[in-house]
Amino acid sequence: MQAPEFWSHSGLVAHGLAPAGWLYAAGGWLRQQLARPAEVSVPVICVGNLVAGGAGKTPTVEALAAMLHERQSHALTRGYGGQLQGPVQVDPTKHSVADVGDEPLLLARHLPTWVARDRVAGAKAAAAAGAGLILMDDGFQNPALIKSISLLVIDAGQGIGNGFCIPAGPLREPVSRGLSRTDAVILIGQGGLPFAWSGPVFRASVQPQSPGSEWRGRRVAAFAGIGRPAKFFATLDALGADVYARHAFPDHHPYTLPELERMARDLPSDVTLITTEKDHIRLPPVWQSRVAALPVALRFDEPAAVAAWLQQRLELGA
Repeated sequence: MQAPEFWSHSGLVAHGLAPAGWLYAAGGWLRQQLARPAEVSVPVICVGNLVAGGAGKTPTVEALAAMLHERQSHALTRGYGGQLQGPVQVDPTKHSVADVGDEPLLLARHLPTWVARDRVAGAKAAAAAGAGLILMDDGFQNPALIKSISLLVIDAGQGIGNGFCIPAGPLREPVSRGLSRTDAVILIGQGGLPFAWSGPVFRASVQPQSPGSEWRGRRVAAFAGIGRPAKFFATLDALGADVYARHAFPDHHPYTLPELERMARDLPSDVTLITTEKDHIRLPPVWQSRVAALPVALRFDEPAAVAAWLQQRLELGA
């Protein structure tokens, strides 16, 4: 989806849609109240957010998996954009974006990954397959599964928009309700928290996996269909790339051949098309060799502190 511009400020449209947002919030509250959460045999760490769209959950899951590798972590995700209901373990050699979605394919490069619309069934399948820990990508608002730890990911540059619930604003639920189920906040990027919170806050940033010097001074035409394409463009600027063109698309956008041809048409010979790793995996195969990808990774400012906190919480829950 493409976030509407009015989600960023409290204007007439947002106030006009506010009653619909209240109904949306009430529906979420009722869902939480009526749920009978199930427990699985291994710990579950949920990595979620408060707003619609991306905040950096998938890179966070990858970073946590590396941090907790000795626990035999498996990822669990709904598989947004894929047609398979699951539970199914993602096989990058067999499954496509149409099967499981883009983020599960990225996660499967780093750790065993399961797609399941039914989170409980997916968690049980992962545990039966040998998972010692489940890292759930999204699902913070899904009450079906008992979480051992709930982490809230906040993009400091995005914040919480105008503070209204969908459709009046970007919030999936009222901030106070979400914080009541939160164990720690992961704040990505520069800036402060957009709400009052007295619990643990772990700062992090999303950075290119390689030093990025290869892009300094190079002319590129950039495109991205992620939660906030401006983040990708800013990364290229920071690397010193000469960004000739910038094309923003909605999150999870399915690129068509005509769109790609339009972007490539009439580009100077020294301009390279470049996109995010998440976008690159969604390109038609014939285009993947014609477009460069910029892989990124999440890095915590104080990884030892994060690891110690997680280990303590997991031991307490054992």
